[in-house]
Amino acid sequence: MISYLHGKLVHKSPTELVIDVNGIGYHVNIPLSTFEKIEQLNGQVKIFTYMHVREDIMQLYGFATEAERELFRLLISVSGIGPKMAQGILSGMSINELKEAILTSNIGSLTTISGVGKKTAERLVLELRDKFTSAESFEPTSVSTSKLLKARAEAVVALMSLGYTRTDAERVLRTVTKDSSEQDMNAEELIKRALRNTSK
Repeated sequence: MISYLHGKLVHKSPTELVIDVNGIGYHVNIPLSTFEKIEQLNGQVKIFTYMHVREDIMQLYGFATEAERELFRLLISVSGIGPKMAQGILSGMSINELKEAILTSNIGSLTTISGVGKKTAERLVLELRDKFTSAESFEPTSVSTSKLLKARAEAVVALMSLGYTRTDAERVLRTVTKDSSEQDMNAEELIKRALRNTSK
């Protein structure tokens, strides 16, 4: 079991890294949440890893924090969710946003994640709600997070109606909420900021 990799970052994309560890290049699949935390190329990085092994494949999944890796493990414990879907879910929401959506049974918010339908969202809530309640490794969620989640879900739908793909809508909304200290923005404000960000 490879617990982590520490080496030189030689390739970086939103879904994968290549890390040179003593002359050996490790290909690592990552969620977007990890991509956003990784520094520039040619720097030293430490990535926590999970190795997925089947008869016909061996894949490494990497995470910027241990909390992300723990959440990944919880996600793949849900029936019907494999590593690729778990990677996609972590790309669609932050740890705290996902925890809040599951604890509040916010199916509408969960289904804004690409690839997550209503039945999958319901399984996430059913199988993980109690585990999230007892998990101490996650950061506390602000009171206004649930409002922001609802606003983001509405904004995703609106941006898709304006011609965005779901992936592009989610990405630009992550950018505008990350750059802002205002956690109580409504859907209208999120959409305006997303459109301004795209036009830059």
